[in-house]
Amino acid sequence: MHLRLFFTCLVVCWLGASCSANAAERPPNIVVILADDFGVGDIQSHYPTNKIATPFLDKLVREGMSFTDAHSPSAVCSPTRYGLLTGRYSWRTRMQEWVIAAYEPPLIAADILTLPQFLRDNGYATACFGKWHLGWDWIGPQQPTMHPLKRNFQKDLTWDFTKPVGGGPTARGFDYYFGVVLPNMPPFCWIENDRVTVLPSDQYHYEAEDGFVVMPRVFEGAPMAPGWRFENILPELTQRAVDYIHQHAEQKQPFFLYFPQTSPHEPVAPSERFRGKSGIAPIADFIMETDWSAGQVIQAIDDAGLSDNTIVIFTADNGHSHYTGWEELVAAGHAPSGHYRGHKGDVWEGGHRVPLIVRWPGHVAVGSSSDAMVCLTDLFATCAEVIDQGLPRESAQDSFSFLSVATGHQATAAERTTMINHSNFGEFAYRRDDWKLVYKLGEKDLEASRGRPTIAELYNLSSDASETKDLAGAMPDKLDQLTQELAEQIQSGATRPDAVGSNDCTVRYTETQRFRWVED
Repeated sequence: MHLRLFFTCLVVCWLGASCSANAAERPPNIVVILADDFGVGDIQSHYPTNKIATPFLDKLVREGMSFTDAHSPSAVCSPTRYGLLTGRYSWRTRMQEWVIAAYEPPLIAADILTLPQFLRDNGYATACFGKWHLGWDWIGPQQPTMHPLKRNFQKDLTWDFTKPVGGGPTARGFDYYFGVVLPNMPPFCWIENDRVTVLPSDQYHYEAEDGFVVMPRVFEGAPMAPGWRFENILPELTQRAVDYIHQHAEQKQPFFLYFPQTSPHEPVAPSERFRGKSGIAPIADFIMETDWSAGQVIQAIDDAGLSDNTIVIFTADNGHSHYTGWEELVAAGHAPSGHYRGHKGDVWEGGHRVPLIVRWPGHVAVGSSSDAMVCLTDLFATCAEVIDQGLPRESAQDSFSFLSVATGHQATAAERTTMINHSNFGEFAYRRDDWKLVYKLGEKDLEASRGRPTIAELYNLSSDASETKDLAGAMPDKLDQLTQELAEQIQSGATRPDAVGSNDCTVRYTETQRFRWVED
């Protein structure tokens, strides 16, 4: 009897060791949570004097590494999502300002290698839950197109929602997708893979006195699924992401989960359990729900026993929005951009400096921080290094791995030392170490600036993080040096040293573009 027990224990120990070894050998799961319009100052543990409680993200900060010099490549939605998924700056495409409008076609070309496709080619299951906002090939009498200047000009055209819609996530590397085009543009309905789940046979009606929803009147009468409620979007997406994690917990195949949240972007529609919870304003409630949503996904990883072999990355697509309740937040003592200048859309730091937290137990030091310069285009190269796979020379042209920084190893020669950021209006910012060169609008607004020269300004972020003192006049040599570097990096088609590429059009930084979509 004792002998049988002895051998049983040996078998159990062997199986346990074998399972542990297999888990260690298996590439880690990768989960990217991308908040929408979430400011660098919106995590309370990063800015303790701020007023909105974020307990779930505070916990993530304690468990991982916070990057304090992290940036989105653009100050608005679509271009940043393009950069994250392709490792390529979006201003290299024909879209030189703003975002993808209603019913516009895909921004990611079919022949561009994406991060999910790269991971899928290397054995990963890939899934996306949330806001896509990178265009689709809608079916209708007129095919989706891009107008040189007009926005949302296709909103009143007729589209056949019974047909498959191409060019979306499952055509760009994801095995599975569930989500929305984006929460504030039509059609207002769910899309699963390449199909609308419930036909948008109803119509959206503008609600001026809703108090929560911030939506443009221009979409009055737009297609909407029957019973569609904006406050149900985030909870539904969150639950589906949680379910996906549990469903894949027992599978041998590693997974890449991309969770682009729809909050706290407008429509500002916190669900009932969060309404009034902040005591400040609906936008503050929505930030709290964003924190909760991210927390549920991270908790699902822990509950499923996947923590040790899962990389969690939380970040945001740009700075906090200035038109969804900014004044109420500031009046309450909350600074969405921290001590930085500007907000969503801006070329200033508040437009593109974002929170970035990485958790990977046993690899990333808990409660740590890094001031290494990081751009969201870098997720591609970082994931490639995680799975020990080289990047093709013709892909991810603007991506640098930050894995060595995150894991505390000596930085590699490819560590990022420069960066290019782009504003909502097509303005350029160029970083070299602590120096920041800005080419901003030459006139009072975008329309007055079209075709006119931009204005160059120069800042040193180490002594002037709030960008209050323009040094261009005092330091012409530094201005010329950085301008030359910017011009070279734009024209090269690639900033990663071993990469090759070309721009899809002529990219101009010394004058404001004449068109949203550039032909030449």
